[in-house]
Amino acid sequence: MASTFPSPEWVKDFGQKLNSDPHYAQIAKKWEGDITFAIEPSGPVKETKYYYFDLWHGTCRRAEVMNGLSIKSAFVLTAPYENFVKILKGEIEPMTAMLTRKLSVQGNMAVMMRSIPVVLDFVRCAREITTEILT
Repeated sequence: MASTFPSPEWVKDFGQKLNSDPHYAQIAKKWEGDITFAIEPSGPVKETKYYYFDLWHGTCRRAEVMNGLSIKSAFVLTAPYENFVKILKGEIEPMTAMLTRKLSVQGNMAVMMRSIPVVLDFVRCAREITTEILT
C-alpha cells in the first residue's frame, strides 16, 4: 500500500492498512466510534474534502470519501489541509494539534483523551501508507 494524500485511493488504502495491522487491531480492540476527516481548503486543496472511517474494535468496517457531512460520526476532525499534512509528516503530533486547536475535534473529547494510544496508532498507520503528499 502506497498512496498520495489526499485521494480516494489513500482513503481505501488507509482502511486496508487498519484492517491488516495487528498492532492497531490489538491497541484499538475496545474502540467504538466512527471518525470523519473534514479537510478544509488550503494549498492545492480548493474545496473541503470529507473522509469517513467506521472504526469498531480494532477494525475499519468502512472507509470512503463522502459528499459533505452526510453521516453523523462520533468524531469529526476538522483542519486546514496544511495541518493534516503536518500531522502526516510528523511535524506536529496529533494530540498537540488537538490541544492547540490546529485540529478541531467534535465529539466526546474525554473519550479521545482516554484513548491516546489508539489515536497515536491510528496516525502511525496513516503515516505508513502515505508515500506522497499533494503539493
